[in-house]
Amino acid sequence: MLRRVLVNSRHLTQRSRISKQCSRSYDADDRTTVKVLNQETDAGLMIDCYSQVGFSLNNGMSLIGPIAIFPKTVLSWCVTNSHDINEDSLSLFYLLEPKIDILVIGIGDKGSHVDTRIIRFMRNKGINIELLPTESACTTFNFLNQEGRYVAGAFIPPALLAVNEDDRVQTERKRKELYITEENWL
Repeated sequence: MLRRVLVNSRHLTQRSRISKQCSRSYDADDRTTVKVLNQETDAGLMIDCYSQVGFSLNNGMSLIGPIAIFPKTVLSWCVTNSHDINEDSLSLFYLLEPKIDILVIGIGDKGSHVDTRIIRFMRNKGINIELLPTESACTTFNFLNQEGRYVAGAFIPPALLAVNEDDRVQTERKRKELYITEENWL
């Protein structure tokens, strides 16, 4: 009997924790609230989109080529592909004070590789490192930056881009808007 009471109380405690977490996502009138991270002005710099040429940030800035990005600053990063990533190209990240919590590296396309000695080298300098394809790395950087972590990113634009159905629909919509605008102009 005592065992059953303990098990039931444990389930109730877990349910109340879950309901408290879920209730944070609702307004007073039971509406779900959603925040778009890249539209938060106080969140710092975030990557809105990327292309084979470069990156666009949430402050409207467009950047060409590989970048080194921090919560409030962005710089050009002098590498051309993942094979150029070495101790010298990463020196900026381990010389900074205060130390960053994590370095997210976007290595370009899926299947690109970085020498494993680089990972050990950065860990020896006290910096956690995350190597991802650029698509995933941008998302990871934005999320960690929104959490308030002292994160830095080093991103190489991908050579190949995957086009999905949403991209096709948006392109078609813009093409129709352009056609209608030009028609009205004549």
